[in-house]
Amino acid sequence: MHDRERGHARRKSPSASCERCPALVESRSRIVDGVGPTDADLLFVGEGPGAQEDEEGEPFVGRSGDVLDDALRDAGLARADVRITNCVRCRPPDNRDPTTEELSNCRGHLDAEIDRLDPDLIVTLGKVPSEHLLDRSVAITAESGEVVDARIAGASRRVLLSVHPAATLYDRSQRDGFFETIARAGELSGAVGDGTDGQSRLGEF
Repeated sequence: MHDRERGHARRKSPSASCERCPALVESRSRIVDGVGPTDADLLFVGEGPGAQEDEEGEPFVGRSGDVLDDALRDAGLARADVRITNCVRCRPPDNRDPTTEELSNCRGHLDAEIDRLDPDLIVTLGKVPSEHLLDRSVAITAESGEVVDARIAGASRRVLLSVHPAATLYDRSQRDGFFETIARAGELSGAVGDGTDGQSRLGEF
């Protein structure tokens, strides 16, 4: 998607003019909304944009995104088959974790996206989104691969916990487990082999 097109999609976004978090407004160059089909069975939720995501306007396009793309491909999925979003849509300064207040400020945007999508399965990528959506502490390395039911955006939803793809870059021993979790996500959601072409619906949120 060209920058001009991305900019147009962002102007339509309900979060496009948000200035609720002063530190994030100062840090960001743009708001990074979710991408992917608006009827995807599978939703991946990360923590927030990094430098490259902020630059390109799309979640998970850096090295972590490469790992996620590889795992999706191994599972018989493509990025165009799934929806990918973040808990916060603006890059935190120095790539720090978003604060509790920042997560809370952005929660309405995330809940609205989940409500409209109504996915069969939500996959949390890392500790921050896992704890944010489940509203409890999570030992993500130990709990990765577990499926839990949680009340999110007004409904009971299945959530598959996963380590962040970046964890596989720092600790190669986590790579196999991450790939297995993504493969399980495809199976649980029924997204593998459904033959949908999501690319044309990119950026409709």
